[in-house]
Amino acid sequence: MRNNSNDNKSNQSSGGEDHHSQESSISTPESRFNQTLRNVQGLLKGRSMPGKVLLTRRSELVDQSNTQEPALNYARSFSYNDAETSVSISKAMEEAFESPSEPNANESVNKLKISTSNVENTSEGPQKSVIGARATDSARVMKFTKVLSGTTVILEKLRELAWSGIPPYMRPDVWRLLLGYAPSNSDRREGVLRRKRLEYLDCVSQYYDIPDTERSDDEINMLRQISVDCPRTVPDVSFFQQEQVQKSLERILYTWAIRHPASGYVQGINDLVTPFLVVFLSEYLDGSVDSWSISDLPSDQISTVEADCYWCLSKLLDGMQDHYTFAQPGIQRLVFKLKELVRRIDEPVSRHVEEQGLEFLQFAFRWFNCLLIREIPFQLISRLWDTYLAEGDALPDFLVYIFASFLLTWSEELKKLDFQELVMFLQHLPTHNWTDQELEMVLSRAFMWHSMFNSSPRHLATG
Repeated sequence: MRNNSNDNKSNQSSGGEDHHSQESSISTPESRFNQTLRNVQGLLKGRSMPGKVLLTRRSELVDQSNTQEPALNYARSFSYNDAETSVSISKAMEEAFESPSEPNANESVNKLKISTSNVENTSEGPQKSVIGARATDSARVMKFTKVLSGTTVILEKLRELAWSGIPPYMRPDVWRLLLGYAPSNSDRREGVLRRKRLEYLDCVSQYYDIPDTERSDDEINMLRQISVDCPRTVPDVSFFQQEQVQKSLERILYTWAIRHPASGYVQGINDLVTPFLVVFLSEYLDGSVDSWSISDLPSDQISTVEADCYWCLSKLLDGMQDHYTFAQPGIQRLVFKLKELVRRIDEPVSRHVEEQGLEFLQFAFRWFNCLLIREIPFQLISRLWDTYLAEGDALPDFLVYIFASFLLTWSEELKKLDFQELVMFLQHLPTHNWTDQELEMVLSRAFMWHSMFNSSPRHLATG
């Protein structure tokens, strides 16, 4: 980010432009859009952020514990003290994008993309935003504690908080609640979880712990495929190479597949179990994942973790069933939406990809199939999934915006590559050094673009 003197100059300049625009008797789409750009740039420079993500240096964090909470009457809610600003920005965006012709709308979107990209690149060394602090600052921890301590957890409030990241030690409880596996009523919670965990053990005994002579040929083939895929799961994290961990994955996946015959096991579902496994094991194991040994745990704790993984995986996939049925039509539909969204946001990239003969299915199918688990460092996955699970039933559609934001992180690079280079680049994206900061920027852009297009849905209409 720029230093304070530059910020002051920028603010003075913006003030001058605002004054000039007030004097002007003509309001054009261009001038309205420029005002929107200034507003969004102000947000990105650290004042506040649409989409719940607060970009600010640690020294600028303020105690929000006494902030009055607005009524929760909107589908995807903002941070408590960001709500008023964000609503204002959404209105400004709507005005800016209500231009009379489609080409002007596309031009405006592209300008906003370029502008936000330039703001991102102004971040420097010691002035870098401490975005990871968002999930663990004391005021937010207090808000999580308050929501979770009620007799009945208000899920809308919990989703609002969770979108911006969950304190790691609270994550297991919050994920179980967000997915509807644990009841929101605390009086029922323990009994329901105990019953569901016993039910999982019964399923393992009935379907997994049997000889192959009692399985059909299809079931034998499915179990064989799962046993082949488990050792390949998250290969760069040594924890997943432990034999006992792979056996746990195998039991969860096979039991889930038998209980869900409409899809059965599909490659990629093995990746989706891993965030749950790590988060629920964190209730029993300390330190980094690389130092864990599952053999340190008694069998009853392992069974509890497996059961929680099984039921949470089931709840997650209940909301995207046609992603894994025959021909995976749900994923194909979302890839088409992604292609259209990228065309609207960054037409030059879209045109270049098309001219090179690269189909979005060739790279984006894996993104939707594995929910980016293979694309970014594993230590960032839990934070990403906080947002996934906070989205609830809206997740499949919001994935389109996240993946558009993810792809266009490399907008300038993509336009310089030919077909073969594009394929190689998109298969091995340069994310190995990513931190919370890069991930939060992807999520912030996704939220911003969703707000823009949600206000003006005609811009996403095909034609």
